[in-house]
Amino acid sequence: MEIKQFTATKGFIVHEGKILIVRESGEYKDGINVKKYGVPGGRINPGERFDDCLRREVMEEAGLKITIGRPFFVSEWRPVVRGENWQITAIFFECFAENNDVKLSSDHDDFQWISPEDYKNYALIDDEIKVFEEYLKFIKNGN
Repeated sequence: MEIKQFTATKGFIVHEGKILIVRESGEYKDGINVKKYGVPGGRINPGERFDDCLRREVMEEAGLKITIGRPFFVSEWRPVVRGENWQITAIFFECFAENNDVKLSSDHDDFQWISPEDYKNYALIDDEIKVFEEYLKFIKNGN
């Protein structure tokens, strides 16, 4: 079976020491993580710069303007979406928000600003649990 391959950018958006997580709603047409939290971001369009993609996705999903910091982790997952096999490679960046005034898209139905150490207290997308563990190592090392 054919595999559709995508590259994505995802943002660990920091504001006053907290990280933004957003919960997927049932309205998201490519959704496979309904009622699970994850960090904003999404697929890079052909020809789009990775930084433009991340800014666009965060604006679309959370209504926030961000400054993009350093990448800290690369991950991959292989979901089945609408009967299609997908391979998604994602680059996770530390980002910084000018404010915490979130305006969610219809693809999401809740958001939380959380301490990164508290990630286990939330129903996170399975593939992003390890990313929180890597982020804690990243900030512990003073990056």
